[in-house]
Amino acid sequence: MKTLLVNKRILVVDDEPDVLETVVEILEKSFVETARTYDEAKDLLSSQGYDLAILDIMGVRGLDLLDDAVKRGIPAVMLTAPGFNPHYVLESMERGALSCFPKEDLAQLDVLLKEIFRIVSQDLNPVAFTIKRLEPLLDARFSPDWKTRLDKLLKSHPILKEDDKGKPK
Repeated sequence: MKTLLVNKRILVVDDEPDVLETVVEILEKSFVETARTYDEAKDLLSSQGYDLAILDIMGVRGLDLLDDAVKRGIPAVMLTAPGFNPHYVLESMERGALSCFPKEDLAQLDVLLKEIFRIVSQDLNPVAFTIKRLEPLLDARFSPDWKTRLDKLLKSHPILKEDDKGKPK
């Protein structure tokens, strides 16, 4: 699993310079490009190929950039601010994000990304992994109705439906 991030081309988009610096340091074995604005990121997405895009949900129109990445076949994960809510997690997954990472977990980003690459390489569903990982955090912060919304999403959304082994149907 050590080599899963080596030489990967990764675009990181966030309006906070310290977040960008931290991600570049964490992903030192990958080729990382950064962007601080929506326009800069949109230009990079349209002109470069990436193995992964890491997108801030809020400050840089991350959901719009997610749509662009998905259209171009670039896998994407979303960074969420400490005040994130389940709506953004679910909407990101619905629109094609592989996972969401709270910025407070940034120190574990390389471990989480390796796990996502492993899951995807085995044709497993990264959404199930993400929800299991975030469930304690979501349970602590929000009313139980976030699980009802998730259940509806998983039952109704064709991309996110999974079989009993966690594979997309």
